Amino acid sequence: MAASAERLRHSWGVHAVYVDEVKPGVVELRLVGFDVLDRVRMPRKAGDGFLRVPVALREDATAFVRDYRAMPHQLTLGATLSGKSMYLRNLVTGLAGQRVALAGIDCKRGVELAPFAPRLSALATEPGEAAELLPVLVRLMEERYDLIKARQGIAPNTPDEEITSDVWGLPEHQRPVPVVLFVDEVAELFLVATRKDEERRDEMVTQLIRLAQLGRAAGIYLEVCGQRFGAELGKGATMLRAQLSGRVCHRVNDEPSAKMALGDIAPEAVEAVCAIAPERPGLAVAGDTSGGWSRIRTPYLSLADAAAVCQEAAHMVPDVPALDPFRPAAPVPSVGQPISLVKPRPVLD
Repeated sequence: MAASAERLRHSWGVHAVYVDEVKPGVVELRLVGFDVLDRVRMPRKAGDGFLRVPVALREDATAFVRDYRAMPHQLTLGATLSGKSMYLRNLVTGLAGQRVALAGIDCKRGVELAPFAPRLSALATEPGEAAELLPVLVRLMEERYDLIKARQGIAPNTPDEEITSDVWGLPEHQRPVPVVLFVDEVAELFLVATRKDEERRDEMVTQLIRLAQLGRAAGIYLEVCGQRFGAELGKGATMLRAQLSGRVCHRVNDEPSAKMALGDIAPEAVEAVCAIAPERPGLAVAGDTSGGWSRIRTPYLSLADAAAVCQEAAHMVPDVPALDPFRPAAPVPSVGQPISLVKPRPVLD
């Protein structure tokens, strides 16, 4: 089909032709007359819904939808100024209006996620705080497994790994709210300076792996972001990466970084990542475990606009008592100079 699409593109004089097999004997042709990734305009019908965020535009002019029910955990890589932060902003604002608890671990002292504090249920801005937040999320996951066991009559001593159902099988009035955990600059969690830091690192990595392996059924989803991510980070890095089925890779500084993101699921996409130009921020390659991949680009969204969306959606923060100790203090909006209602009168001698 790829060869036929290239011949059709030359015959019709268009930018690209995409051929998709709908069913045996039936194909769908999509003609694109220009490079839609040059100036991103999201389609009106983007396929959004609960836990579905149309976060970018594909090169075939369709929306790239981040579906947490279908792809629970994702790894997003990108060098500085590659558009990775823009991708994260679009994700947060897309989830802000939904009944979802948003938690964040921002290892850059909160400069990326702190502006979204009004909509966050939890925020850790350094590895020490992350070491306290992750065990709480693991306990929350275990409590949800106990809830599933009690509802379905499963024996209390049944290992979590053997429970095949999830929170979506519970009645709506008993169903706990989903939790999406954003981890920015994940490599910072792996860095150690002392033996004490190494013990803390091992605990955090183990907890992240547990959340990645077992969190989906409990309604807990991971969005892990960073500049590099591979075996050189230390013990557990490769195991964690294997659990992050979704992959998005923006421009990177070297080929090994691209291989970290896509080499194990879509090897041919590595060359496409290395060809991304620095003057096209937001351009990325998205792959999945099926081996398929496509170029995508995130629409521009300023930090101020994203923060305003989270401020307006502050009332959507769900009640999750376990996360209350980590709830960030929402910034107080600045108020201009108050207008005096007292009219001055001249003083006459």
